[in-house]
Amino acid sequence: MRTALLLLSLAGLYLCAPAQAQDRPHVFRNATLYPISEEPIEQGVLVVEGGTIQAVGPAGSVDVPAGAVEHDVAGKEIMPGLVDTHSHIGEVGGGDGSAAMHPDARTIDAINVRHPSLNRARAGGITTVQLISGSGHLMSGQTTYLKLREGGTVSELSACEEKPVEDCGGMKMANGTNPQRASGAFPGTRARAAAMAREQFVAAQEYQRKKEQADDPSEAPDRNLRMEGLIDVLEGRRTVHFHTHRHDDILTAIRLSEEFGFDLVLHHVSEGWKVADEIAEADVPASIIVLDSPGGKHEADELVYRTGRVLEEAGVDVAYHTDDPITDSRLFLRSPAFGVRAGMSRAAALESVTLAGARMLGLEDEVGSLEEGKDADFIVLSGDPLSVYTKIEQTWVEGTPVFDRSDPDDREFATGGYRVYDGAAQHVHE
Repeated sequence: MRTALLLLSLAGLYLCAPAQAQDRPHVFRNATLYPISEEPIEQGVLVVEGGTIQAVGPAGSVDVPAGAVEHDVAGKEIMPGLVDTHSHIGEVGGGDGSAAMHPDARTIDAINVRHPSLNRARAGGITTVQLISGSGHLMSGQTTYLKLREGGTVSELSACEEKPVEDCGGMKMANGTNPQRASGAFPGTRARAAAMAREQFVAAQEYQRKKEQADDPSEAPDRNLRMEGLIDVLEGRRTVHFHTHRHDDILTAIRLSEEFGFDLVLHHVSEGWKVADEIAEADVPASIIVLDSPGGKHEADELVYRTGRVLEEAGVDVAYHTDDPITDSRLFLRSPAFGVRAGMSRAAALESVTLAGARMLGLEDEVGSLEEGKDADFIVLSGDPLSVYTKIEQTWVEGTPVFDRSDPDDREFATGGYRVYDGAAQHVHE
């Protein structure tokens, strides 16, 4: 009987612990806070409760609820959870080789949210991510925006509260070398690639017109999933996230967006520094990448660290992304650090992995900065966010920790090699 009572008591404590962690307010004191939307706060106070930020400010200016769980984080630095606008974690996939354009393919049908690569992203401080299909197609499918909270299904990780998970994302397009492929279904040249994209959008406009002019449902055209995906783009429900490298390809992407009136985010933009003024004039944001080792494709030969600075000076909204596995998600904060090294302002660099990325996903009202009412997504750092010596110590999503470096299992995802992410691998601990 005594053993049974002990087991019941332990079970009760186990069941209550998560609820207590989520239901009670938490206060983080004495860290340097980076709200992003405002100047950094020394000796700041952050209060979170019910998954949202309740207050943020200097010590003495913030009301702390009674009974709050206290966290003394003196010597640490806290910033919003990182927003990665372009990643391939979760074994995400899109269209196949049967056609160059697959606007009907949905990445939600090809994401494994239980894959260990999501833990790699959490260890890197990433809390919001766009999972995006490959660039081997002119249009490889509908992307998915996720929050990296704990969960076992795509729906449980959806970043959108007010619309279905299948509508929570954009559309992936590409030009340049990758989607050309000299085969029957693919364009083979840059000019043909643009022409094929135009053909599809013109067909979608015609389908849209017929639907609108049908006075009776029986007169409407048959349902066409490919056209429905493109109409989402034409009517502004999906932003086009466009893989593009060379300066001429960048301008082609902009021309297409202006011709058909769709919302555009440029991705990679290796030669964006050559056409920064044109990008700014078109009022198009750029999600860029930096590389810390040679290699890759010829059209990315002139990818340079100063792109962030040049685009910032031209007035372009700039974010960085990992394109994981191109940049390991655990090393995401190195990207803005490279930008600062090449002359980008510190403020724009920190914004580039938080609020700027949130804007490109249309999630800026929920994530990307430490502001009252926003989701309690934040990371606790051992030091300056842009220092190579800094470690991400904790990652919180909606007021709940999803990574803690002091936990041996979590630490393994922060420090382990490739085999750590192979779920079938056997790990031997000494």
